[in-house]
Amino acid sequence: MPAADPHVHGARVSRVRGHLADAGLDALLVTHLPNLTYLTGLQASAGCVLVTARGLRLVVDFRYAEAGRAAVHGLGGGASLEVAARSLDEAVAARLRQAECRRLGIEAAYLSVKRLDWLRGALGEGETEIVSTERLVERERLVKGPEEIAALREGGRRLSTVARNLGPLVRAGRTEREIAADIDHAVRLAGFERSAFETIVASGPRSALPHARPECRVLGAGDPVVLDFGGVYDGYCVDLTRTVSVGAPEPGVRRLHEAVFQAQQAALAAVRPGVTATAVDQAAREALAGHGLADAFGHGTGHGLGLEVHEEPRVGRPLSGQTAETLAPGMVFTVEPGVYVAGVGGVRIEDDILVTADGYELLTDAPRSLLVV
Repeated sequence: MPAADPHVHGARVSRVRGHLADAGLDALLVTHLPNLTYLTGLQASAGCVLVTARGLRLVVDFRYAEAGRAAVHGLGGGASLEVAARSLDEAVAARLRQAECRRLGIEAAYLSVKRLDWLRGALGEGETEIVSTERLVERERLVKGPEEIAALREGGRRLSTVARNLGPLVRAGRTEREIAADIDHAVRLAGFERSAFETIVASGPRSALPHARPECRVLGAGDPVVLDFGGVYDGYCVDLTRTVSVGAPEPGVRRLHEAVFQAQQAALAAVRPGVTATAVDQAAREALAGHGLADAFGHGTGHGLGLEVHEEPRVGRPLSGQTAETLAPGMVFTVEPGVYVAGVGGVRIEDDILVTADGYELLTDAPRSLLVV
């Protein structure tokens, strides 16, 4: 991922500051690392950011001192770096006491109870009110900017190239783990930084397990094989699933594949600005119900893509107490209906899409037909 750009990252910080003002907060403590990356451009395994009305304080340990300086320099005025002498939390608490922060927002979904209790004790009773917040940064990450779309578009193109060359890797006599290792290698050769998650290779009866981990099972004739893999390109995650058959597929597997293909087509046809994400999910479910497979589809139709392989928007059934996300241009997510029938097998087809002003753009375009190898 390129260094921080004041025009890009600075604008992101400014928008988050607007959310702080709306919530009546003096500062926001950002501890979720993808949010840290989104605001500063720094990719790190530890660190936090303190956003205030006028500044941004990036706190890291010694390992990220030089990278942190580069990130802060790229952000321009109002941003500063602190390399914690001991712990990150101690450095943040000292800074907050010095600034006399009255209302501090925390990321409730990511700060542990243990760290929260420690922070309350370090700040002292009555000195600082700690306020739980949700999605102050994530709501900005939901709609991608031009530089993010460029990375996701290129990642989708490269991942599609990997998918087009799966045939030689999947054949009778090979184990799931051997195939997974080869796919991971192909992802690296395609120019990705790393795999976005542990590659799924599920063959034969194990293909009916949606998130099966590769095992030492040897592929045999007639096996359906679900292949789910992804990569991180320029910091952004892309994700793709195809189902293949080792030799002629069983009639039951071919029927499942046709049903899933139709469900994906129905979901894609529903994508446009102003439609809710749950409506896209419902379109896939109705198509599968028409094949008598409603009960065989137990997961959501899709998930957002970005700095994380699973982020907003959530494309699934409505959740109690939560408002369904309305699609808008710039959102990027997967469309991946699947069906899983014990004794027959499983089929999943997954592609990545970008919501556009009048519909969608397909970011992954490898053939979706049932590949026979």
